[in-house]
This record gives sequence, structure tokens and C-alpha cells, in this order.
Amino acid sequence: MLAPRELEKSPLFRDISYEEYRKMLPCFQAAGHSYQPNELIYDFSDPTRDDVGVVERGEASLIRIDEEGVATVMEELGPGSVFGRNLAFAGPAGDSLEVICRTACDVLFIDYPHILRRCENACTYHSTLVQNMLRLMADKAQALSERIDVLSRRSIREKLLCYFRQLASRGGGESFTLPFSLSVLADYIATDRSAMMRELKRLREEGLIRSEGRRFTLL
Repeated sequence: MLAPRELEKSPLFRDISYEEYRKMLPCFQAAGHSYQPNELIYDFSDPTRDDVGVVERGEASLIRIDEEGVATVMEELGPGSVFGRNLAFAGPAGDSLEVICRTACDVLFIDYPHILRRCENACTYHSTLVQNMLRLMADKAQALSERIDVLSRRSIREKLLCYFRQLASRGGGESFTLPFSLSVLADYIATDRSAMMRELKRLREEGLIRSEGRRFTLL
């Protein structure tokens, strides 16, 4: 079960109180599971999976694996993050999607058909959850579009600057904080970490960016 503070962060439970959240779990046949680092949490190719996962504790990664076995981090998942087959969008044929545990994780799984089914008790929070689900699908579609924009760039420099502009635009300024480590950033833009670090150094030397840790500014 999500803690009250984490519940507020979860887009799936927006505008739903903690008391309503506790009441809805049995209604949606929710079940919790724990995972250890590097353990498979969710395989999107499994046709039996018809549930939505919510990270309650720990960190996980949504990974895309292409036909050649190359893994790319699509999304970093923390407390409140949501994933599931019904929230994913098909990639190239032969690619697979998996959620892998990064640190010890607790994940709550909610039966997706129960979310969409008409509530016999006419619960107000049920309709709110459906609205949140639709909004979440739209947000993930936007995130996918932004990711494709980054990956479509030819050079490491172009990928970095494209992603940095996206982050800066979200914050409404020129400065932003990376949502993950530099190692994960290399995976996110699908490039070698050493090559990416060299390009970051050149961008700093040329006066195009300024950085301190995970804090960056476009100049």
C-alpha cells in the first residue's frame, strides 16, 4: 500500500484521498508483491498480464530490448509510477518491453478490467480513477513522442541538446535537473557512456552548457 506522501505523487490516484484509496483496493482486486534488484517485475509480452502496476517502494526501469538483444532504458520508475500493457505503445516488431527491479521494490498490481468496469457502488473515486487512467495514457503518448524525437537525432550532441531542451522547456527556464544518473542518461539516449561524457565535456568547453552534478543550464 502506498504511503500518503507517495499517493499524492502518483498520477493514477490524483484527486483521490488516502481513505478512498484504501477502500478501492479490494474493489479492484489489488495485490502487492516484493522484488529484489535485477528481478523481472513485468513482461509486456505475457498475454496473461491484464493488470496495472504501481511502484510503492524502491526503483525500477522500463527496458526495451531489440531483436539484437540491445537494452534501452525507456523510463525510470519510482514510488507512485505506473506501468502496464494497457499503458504501453507497440514498438518495432521483434522488440520486447520489460520492467526490471533496480532497488528492492514493492509493487501494487490492480486488475485493469475492474478499473474500466462500471462500479456497482457508484463510487465517486472510481470515475476519478478512470479519468486519471485516460490522462495517464495521453501523458505517456506525449512522453513517447518526445523520446522518439531524441532518438531520431543522428549525433550524440544532437540527442543531448534535444533532450536538454525538452527538460528546460518543462521547467519554463534554461536550467533543469536530470531525473536520473549520467549512466542512465546514456541508456536513455541509446549511446555509449564514455562517448557521451566526452561530448558533454565538449559542450561545456564550447560554452553551450554549464553543469554541476545533475544540475544543468543551457547557455
